[in-house]
Amino acid sequence: MHINYTCVQYPDVRLRMRDGAKIRGFFAKTYSSEDRMHNHTDTGPIYRYPVVQYKVIEGIPTLVGVADGANLILDVGICTEEINIENTRFCLERAEINTNSASFGTCNDIHKYIFKTPWLALNQNNSEKYRNADELAKDSLLSKILIGNLLSMAKSLDCWVNDEIRIKLNVIPIKVNFKGKSMIAFKGGFKANFDIPDYLGVGKSVSRGYGSIEKQ
Repeated sequence: MHINYTCVQYPDVRLRMRDGAKIRGFFAKTYSSEDRMHNHTDTGPIYRYPVVQYKVIEGIPTLVGVADGANLILDVGICTEEINIENTRFCLERAEINTNSASFGTCNDIHKYIFKTPWLALNQNNSEKYRNADELAKDSLLSKILIGNLLSMAKSLDCWVNDEIRIKLNVIPIKVNFKGKSMIAFKGGFKANFDIPDYLGVGKSVSRGYGSIEKQ
């Protein structure tokens, strides 16, 4: 399967990884009438895989649009001349834009990915189970979670998964500060028989930049 994909990067601006949420806040306010930019309506949040995601990849502000978010981000990348992060104005003199029809879904090849930003795999229901598990049980739990992340992403993007998703994880736990709370996240990577365009996110809070992957 192929999906529409656009990635916009502003290489002349340097931000911190945690500024992904602030980039999201700026564009959500600027395009408040477009729910794909922020996944909210007047009645509350829209629970779906975000087709527009905001990241800081190696210090570079990055916007990713997939499916019906691809053309939207293409327009944003062309039209946006500046961003304002915590009352600091950044002029966007140069944008690097990659837009194409990208392969997505299960495939015959095994691809290797690294997490460019921490993977938030755990939630309130499984975090205690992870803490109490031994090493093998932790690996098994995380593998099931990642497969679930990929299946959820595929379903939201109307990709039918007929074949078994096979993965091999290689991650280590780290502590991150998320919304003022210390949480367990993971860095490292994985191998999978699954095609994912660069910088799409898996796991929790992908719209804020977490779980962004890159194919090796």
